Amino acid sequence: MASNSAITQVLETDIWVKATWEEFLNLAEDSAWENGKFYYYQKHMRVEMSPVGPLHGRQNSLVSYVIILFATLRNIRVVQFTNTSFRKAGIGEFQPDLAYYIGSALRVPPDDSNSTVDLNEYDPPNLVVEIGASSFNDDLGGKRLLYEGAGIAEYWVDRANTREVFAFAINNGGSGRIQESRVLPGLEIRLVEEALNRSQTQDDGEINRWLIQTFSQG
Repeated sequence: MASNSAITQVLETDIWVKATWEEFLNLAEDSAWENGKFYYYQKHMRVEMSPVGPLHGRQNSLVSYVIILFATLRNIRVVQFTNTSFRKAGIGEFQPDLAYYIGSALRVPPDDSNSTVDLNEYDPPNLVVEIGASSFNDDLGGKRLLYEGAGIAEYWVDRANTREVFAFAINNGGSGRIQESRVLPGLEIRLVEEALNRSQTQDDGEINRWLIQTFSQG
């Protein structure tokens, strides 16, 4: 992480900047930054303002299809949140591309409010996904540390440029790479990568039909 001491340095986005929680809140709640994605971890904040193009947008959708279709066909309870902010006041905040509450044992935030999810009131999601091109190194670095400390059970990073998916199981504040999901048992990470690669020659309907056929055989 960078260790810039002046909060004004946040104008240089997509880096970690040293900040107090109060400084972070002032920026996160400033309408001038409403299009940013905000992260806070160990007295540092990160604001991502990179434009989202077709590469990111399509892969975000495809990863979502894989997870939702798998859970649906295996009768696994799942609730998805896209670009939602999760906050533990005074400690940390994260805004992943995709977040999932999987299974029936978690306190899931309702969808009747547009406020940041209070992690003192609700459980953190047990699966989060980041789609990264320019942010990939940080997705594997600083954000991975953030999620290790946030009570997330599983973390995926989609390296958008190469369509590789790096999946990690998190236990006791540490993480290790996995080839099959722990929160969605039976879902192999290679199938997520195959769906992403098929997007270069197939439309979403073709990919979804392939996914349904593949998951139905399991």
